Amino acid sequence: MTIRLYDTSARKIRDFTPLRPGCVSIYLCGATVQAAPHIGHIRSGLNFDIMRRWFAHRGYDVTFVRNVTDIDDKIIQKSVEQGRPWWSIGYENEVAFNTAYDTLGCLRPTYEPRATGHIPEMIEMMRGLIERGHAYAADGNVYFDVRSFPEYLQLSNQELANLLQPSAEGETGKRDPRDFAMWKAAKEGEPSWETPWGRGRPGWHLECSAMAHKYLGTAFDIHGGGVDLVFPHHENEIAQAKAYGDDFARYWSHNAWVTMSGEKMSKSLGNSVLVSEMVKRWRPIVLRYYLGTPHYRSMIEYSEEALREAESAFARIEGFVQRVVEMAGKAVEPAADVPPAFAEAMDDDLGVPQALAIVHTTVRQGNSALTADDKEAAVARLAEVRAMLGVLGLDPLDARWSGGGADRGADLHGVVDSLVRLVLEQRQSARARKDYATADAIRDQLQQSGLNIEDTPSGPRWSLS
Repeated sequence: MTIRLYDTSARKIRDFTPLRPGCVSIYLCGATVQAAPHIGHIRSGLNFDIMRRWFAHRGYDVTFVRNVTDIDDKIIQKSVEQGRPWWSIGYENEVAFNTAYDTLGCLRPTYEPRATGHIPEMIEMMRGLIERGHAYAADGNVYFDVRSFPEYLQLSNQELANLLQPSAEGETGKRDPRDFAMWKAAKEGEPSWETPWGRGRPGWHLECSAMAHKYLGTAFDIHGGGVDLVFPHHENEIAQAKAYGDDFARYWSHNAWVTMSGEKMSKSLGNSVLVSEMVKRWRPIVLRYYLGTPHYRSMIEYSEEALREAESAFARIEGFVQRVVEMAGKAVEPAADVPPAFAEAMDDDLGVPQALAIVHTTVRQGNSALTADDKEAAVARLAEVRAMLGVLGLDPLDARWSGGGADRGADLHGVVDSLVRLVLEQRQSARARKDYATADAIRDQLQQSGLNIEDTPSGPRWSLS
């Protein structure tokens, strides 16, 4: 059994070999909390949630760190525009992100550090880099000298001579325009912290290098994030960490964007789709299916039609699960392991689309067993389906989705079920007296209310359309 992952730094799929046998350490660049999350933000969390679940299924002890960037230029700008404290805006949106992660079924990280809680670690890293000749202070700023680090730009495969380094207002005193800021000098009215080089605030890149060092040590297995972070963020993280003396990440994993009309979904383009609004129109488990089942390195072009297709596909799975549970008359536990073909697909760079094909094939086999009244085979297929869906975070019988959590989903389903069955009994009575017009009218009215009615050998059953 060998898990293989595409490594951005190597530009190929590599066998995964952990630093410590039986353990895997993952650092994921999390939210910059300047606004509430859209589905493009949450896709990264979903993709790496599935990675984490698969490693755990394969027997690894997983340490998963997902940071929060709670101070940056945009948060400060929002603070000025809204007349609110910067920390109030950051915390409000941090809560919104965590609500979105929870709503879509992401497991909580092992650690979720905030940038502003790790200023001492950042100061220590800057001090070490200055002492080693890789950084310098100027006008209250601290910059990384990119020419001092020969490996710079190997991740993004750029040429230093052609580099255009993003630069913000106030970044004065650079020796080279390609150098990047690790620490930004304080401006009047902005949040700042004391350092040996003057008051200021952290640069975006320094935060992650310092927090990864604190929580995962000098070396760890996998660093993840969106493909848009390869440069400058991840490239600059590598430079800081390795120049400091860390081996840093051994594998680099990047998920692709959610696009809209061919463009990356972002607030700046005005084309974002907030998770809080999406879950009012789509069940969270359907949204997870939509965002989590394409391959993590494939772009997702957002459309209502694609979401409806995802809803229909998941409904076929859910319908099978419900029918077997009704037939069995008891809980059907997940199988001890997933089918070999599913495991093979997941081991090959988290091939979720291929793995999902195995799920649907197993569902079709289970439906055939139901048609043949083969209870034993149907239950066996459901056990396999539940095991596979559990890995993907999509098991509809899991307490997270079935109402075992804080919501009243299960209770409401029971109430609706009782009411619908009363109506179906009236329909059965009409059919028994051969009043087919009334029976059909009842069925049509139920369908107009959003219910599918299916006549089976054991009696009528309903499901949401």
